[in-house]
Amino acid sequence: MKDKRFTKSTLPQKTCAACGRPFAWRKKWARDWDAVKTCSDRCKGDLRRKNAAPSP
Repeated sequence: MKDKRFTKSTLPQKTCAACGRPFAWRKKWARDWDAVKTCSDRCKGDLRRKNAAPSP
């Protein structure tokens, strides 16, 4: 049987839309990886606050 080990370097990566840092695929995102845009809940909140700010 072949050894199936996953490392961070073999997983797909994206860049966070809020902070710009790269983040790797996680099992909890398996179903909606295409829709994931931020690396954390904090970044998700920051992005929402940034988009909700009224324009002068």
